[in-house]
Amino acid sequence: MEQKEFDLHDVVEMKKPHPCGVNKWKIIRMGADIRIKCEGCGHSVMIPRREFARKMKKILVKHEG
Repeated sequence: MEQKEFDLHDVVEMKKPHPCGVNKWKIIRMGADIRIKCEGCGHSVMIPRREFARKMKKILVKHEG
């Protein structure tokens, strides 16, 4: 399986959209778990790193910093 390179403050697209209808998530915390925040409604979700890597589709905006 290819390793997807994601970093803090990247905006990513997940395989399933949030119930609010938006499919843009910002990575706001990284560790063993990753916290992502919906760009539409602001709801945040924490999921294990392995699950996140499996459910992430692509990086939409790479954070420059």
